[in-house]
Amino acid sequence: MKFFVDTADTAEIRELAATGLLDGVTTNPTLIHKSGRKFLEVVEEICGLVDGPVSAEVVALDHETMMKEAEILRKIADNVCIKVPLTIDGLKSCKALTDDGALVNVTLCFSANQALLAAKAGASFISPFVGRHDDNGFDGLALIEDIRLIYDNYQFDTEILAASLRHPIHVLECAKIGADVITAPPAVIKMLSKHVLTDKGLEGFAADWAKTGQTIL
Repeated sequence: MKFFVDTADTAEIRELAATGLLDGVTTNPTLIHKSGRKFLEVVEEICGLVDGPVSAEVVALDHETMMKEAEILRKIADNVCIKVPLTIDGLKSCKALTDDGALVNVTLCFSANQALLAAKAGASFISPFVGRHDDNGFDGLALIEDIRLIYDNYQFDTEILAASLRHPIHVLECAKIGADVITAPPAVIKMLSKHVLTDKGLEGFAADWAKTGQTIL
C-alpha cells in the first residue's frame, strides 16, 4: 500500500518525507486556504519535497477551463497529478489528460458507479471519501470494498486512493480490503506507529538500561 499525506503544510510534508515512508501528497482548495499561501507556489514546493505524485486540484467546473488550468499545473513539475471532480466535465477532462500522458486523480467519489466511470475515463487514481461517506449515514469502507471488487473484475489499472480517513482503523481496514493508496492527515499517519505497549516497553528498557550504568556513545 502507498501512503500519501493529505496536507499543504510543507513542514509536515518535509518531516514525513524524511522517514522514507511517504509515497505522495494530496492537496485540495481547503488545504491550500489553510496554508495561507499562494496555490502555485505551495504546489511547486511540495513537488520538490517528494518524488511521488502530488495532487493539485483544478477549480473550474467546465471542461474547457479545467483543461486550461491543468495545462498551467502540469508545467509546475513532472510529478504533478491533476485532480478533477467526479462530474461529466471532470471525466471528460480526465480522459483528455490521461490520453496526453498526465496523471489524473478523480476526486469526490461517493459511489461505485462513479468509480466505474472514472476507471473507464482512464483515471490514474480514484478518491472515494471514506470518512465523509460515514458522516452522512453511509458505509465508507463498504464503498472501498465495492470498488475493489469491480476493478478486480475488469482488471482496471486505476488505483483506489482511499481518502477522508479519520483514524488508524480506517487505514487498517483499507489495507485489509486492498486499497492501493491511502491519503490521510499527518496526525493520522503518525498515530499508526503508536501503541501503549510499545511505550510501556520502551519505558521498561530505559529504566533497566539506566541501572546498568553503561553508555553506548
